[in-house]
Amino acid sequence: MACFTGTTCVIENIAMSGLDFIYLDLEHTNYMLDEAFEKQIMAAKLHDISVLVRMADDNEVAIRKVLEWGADGVVIPHCKTAEMARRSVEGAKFAPLGRRGGETNVRAAGFGYHNFDWNAYIEQQNRDTLVIPMDEDFEFTDNIDEILDVPGIDAVNFGPIDYAVSKQLKIGYSMGEEVHEAYKTLVAKCRAKGLGVLGPVVPPTQENLKQAIADGYNMIILGNDMWHFQKALKELVNDQVAPVRKELLGE
Repeated sequence: MACFTGTTCVIENIAMSGLDFIYLDLEHTNYMLDEAFEKQIMAAKLHDISVLVRMADDNEVAIRKVLEWGADGVVIPHCKTAEMARRSVEGAKFAPLGRRGGETNVRAAGFGYHNFDWNAYIEQQNRDTLVIPMDEDFEFTDNIDEILDVPGIDAVNFGPIDYAVSKQLKIGYSMGEEVHEAYKTLVAKCRAKGLGVLGPVVPPTQENLKQAIADGYNMIILGNDMWHFQKALKELVNDQVAPVRKELLGE
């Protein structure tokens, strides 16, 4: 589940719910790379849930910081070119895959405790840290082979809404034909390379979940905290409050 509120108690509730990972957002929120955002990562790690962070861009310093703070992977929005994907890998992975700078006094390295070993740390981070560019622009499809050929990419996050926006198409919960074709192309090419495909399922009904899995998603975002909160409020007002108000006030 994605988290837009950044509230630690909400993050902890998502972590304790039984879901597999939490998707923290730096693109569409007012959070910056500061101690408050580090606290969001710490709240999730406290309950041993995996953490992905959607970055604001491909800035290598920002990528390095969230990974050193303990995130398990980074999602790079609006990745339109292989060069942008390559910069993202360089910021997230150590040589030979990238050029990430190293330091022991960070959470990801256990702050150098417990017989810290540089070689083991580098190997573990390169193996387990995920770099996930977003396919949410028509340019990604135009350049898909070059992007997926970049060593160090682990999965791709499909964004149907922004993809439709980039093509100036009508937007809805279900994919239009042109967006669906781009998605099918992505799935086929990712499968051929052993890459994961991440994407949203909204609304997260059993039927939609099963269809998403059948279509090729193997990493699924079940909406976000604000969407679920708003849904609960609408149901409360429409199903519980409105009938009582109508009865009492004749509205």
